[in-house]
Amino acid sequence: MRPQVVAHRGASHDNAEHTLGAYVAALDAGAEGLECDVRLTADGHLVCVHDRDLRRTASHRGTVSTMELADLAELDFASWKNPWADLDDEAPQRDEEHDRVLTLRKLLEVVADYDRRIEVAIETKHPTRYGGLVEKRVVEQLRDFRWDQPGTPARVMSFSYTALQRVERMAPDVPLVMLLDKASYWPMLRRVIGRDWIVGPGIDELTEHPRLGPRITRAGHAMHVWTVNTRAQLDLCVELGVRAVISDRPAYLLDLLDGDDV
Repeated sequence: MRPQVVAHRGASHDNAEHTLGAYVAALDAGAEGLECDVRLTADGHLVCVHDRDLRRTASHRGTVSTMELADLAELDFASWKNPWADLDDEAPQRDEEHDRVLTLRKLLEVVADYDRRIEVAIETKHPTRYGGLVEKRVVEQLRDFRWDQPGTPARVMSFSYTALQRVERMAPDVPLVMLLDKASYWPMLRRVIGRDWIVGPGIDELTEHPRLGPRITRAGHAMHVWTVNTRAQLDLCVELGVRAVISDRPAYLLDLLDGDDV
């Protein structure tokens, strides 16, 4: 069984990450899942933003946690990706909604309304001034969609073991992904994570530590791997029996997998 292809922050290789435009492009390319990072605004809204501050993606000095949604909605989250777009007279007219801050609720609505099953992997970022409130808000939104029940298309990911424990207590039927960015953490994590938790190692760790992948598999855990963008990285994931690959280039990976080129 080939791995599921999940769009990392949308089709973010060619589009501004976490924008509606990036996710629409990923869906148009055939992505089977969408990945997003979420942070909480000062007025309690979950937004899809990776960094704690807005300098990189919105050219703004503010931080997500200290700004209200209405203020974030005034910012352009797409121009940084293609700063010369305004000089291209032949470029198509852009939909402003595709370039603004994206709320988690809006992304879930897009997924729920799509004409095929799309899964969504939601990463909660830590540390944050709001602590466990982030997971509480995520679970509340999943409940609104009845996605806290068996068969849900949603899963929650985090590098924080404590954060995933919170989700497990509030919504035990939501799959959990323990993200792993250092191979040396695995012996400790193996002893404490849930038996049915998925493990999410980075592709660099799997490449640099060849025994890590087999160890995770022998411990009985499925793997969802980030961020897989090349043929060689995909080959390794297929060899290891990885269940999902999270990629900035979902169209490219789908071509490799479905074109029998792997």
